[in-house]
Amino acid sequence: MDLKCSDGWIEVICGSMFAGKTEELIRRITRIQLAKREVVTFKPVIDDRYGKTDIVSHSQRRIKSIPVNDSSEIIVNLKGYPYAVAIDEAQFFDEGIVEVAEHLANHGVRVIIAGLDLNFKGEPFGVMPKLLARAEYVTKLQAICQVCGDPATRTQRIINNQPAYEDDPIILVSAQEKYEARCRHCHVVLKREPKE
Repeated sequence: MDLKCSDGWIEVICGSMFAGKTEELIRRITRIQLAKREVVTFKPVIDDRYGKTDIVSHSQRRIKSIPVNDSSEIIVNLKGYPYAVAIDEAQFFDEGIVEVAEHLANHGVRVIIAGLDLNFKGEPFGVMPKLLARAEYVTKLQAICQVCGDPATRTQRIINNQPAYEDDPIILVSAQEKYEARCRHCHVVLKREPKE
C-alpha cells in the first residue's frame, strides 16, 4: 500500500520560446539547492542545442542535468525520492511523463516541469495539456512579440525567410529553421496551395 504524504505536487512552467521558461526552472532549482535540499534534474536527449547534459537558458545560465531518452528513464535514475525533480522541455517526452509526475508527486516529491504549451502552429504541444491539467501550480510566461512588441504567447517557425507551413513536421531537427516569439495577431502559419 502506498503511503500518502503531505508534501508532493506538480508545478508547470509554460509559454512560448524566449519567454524565460528555462530561466525560471533554473531559478527554482537554484533556490532548492540554496536550501540544501536534493533536486534531480532531467532533460530529453533530443534537446542538445547547448550541450548534451546541461539545461541552458537563452541568457546562458546553465545547470547540470541527466539526459534521458524517454520518461521511463527518470524513475530508473533516481535513488529513492528526492525533495524535488525538475524536468525541462517536457513537450518532447512521451505520454508516460504524466504517470511519472503523478507517481513522484504522490510520493512526496515536488515536481517542477518546464515546456512549450503550444507548437509552432499555435496548437497544444504533445503531452503538455495533460501535465497542465494535473498540475497544482501553473506559471504561464510571455515573451515579447518580435513584430509588434506586444506580449507573445506563440512561437513562430521561419524556414528560408518565410513562415512554416501547417503540414510541416511538429518536431524538426535541423539548422534551417529559426524561431521568433509572436503575439496572437502576428503569428502566421502558411497553408499549401492545392496541386491541380
